[in-house]
Amino acid sequence: MSMRPKEPIVDRRSLLSSAVFLAFARKAHAAAEMVEIETFDPNGRSLGLSRVEKIVKTDAEWRTQLSPLAFEVTRKDGTERAFTGPNWDNHADGLYRCVCCDTALFDSKTKYESGTGWPSFFAPISKANVVESADTAFGMRRVAVSCKRCDAHLGHVFTDGPKPTGLRYCMNGVALRFIGRGQA
Repeated sequence: MSMRPKEPIVDRRSLLSSAVFLAFARKAHAAAEMVEIETFDPNGRSLGLSRVEKIVKTDAEWRTQLSPLAFEVTRKDGTERAFTGPNWDNHADGLYRCVCCDTALFDSKTKYESGTGWPSFFAPISKANVVESADTAFGMRRVAVSCKRCDAHLGHVFTDGPKPTGLRYCMNGVALRFIGRGQA
């Protein structure tokens, strides 16, 4: 007769409690992550760099906050159809903020008519507020643009824009919330 060590007994309640604890601990750790963004007043004046908590939510939480299309675009890297989204033909003076977290992303002073059917800008309001990353989906090489504070997918940046940058930040209108200059 061989003597095998006794295997520990794990009951379902202990296992479930551990899983729930780990899930909450992961979310708490992610929510506590800090990022540095540049904040702006309602007139578009910089208030300087600030360390703020990164916004992390579940898909269910985002779905309660966003329209179905805004959820698909910002949380699942989707794209709205050209000439259908808000803001592609907006010519008003103001700021474009993230629809998910309200971070200032673009100023209307950098918006131009690209003819693509999406809001296009030659620069973000601050490079500190966006993240650029490689996107190789659909067999193409593009540069995706996301909000630094909440990771919302915004669109893509291309090198066929006007002076002074030569860049075209081609954004999804549903990812942006326009606020007229001077309005809170």
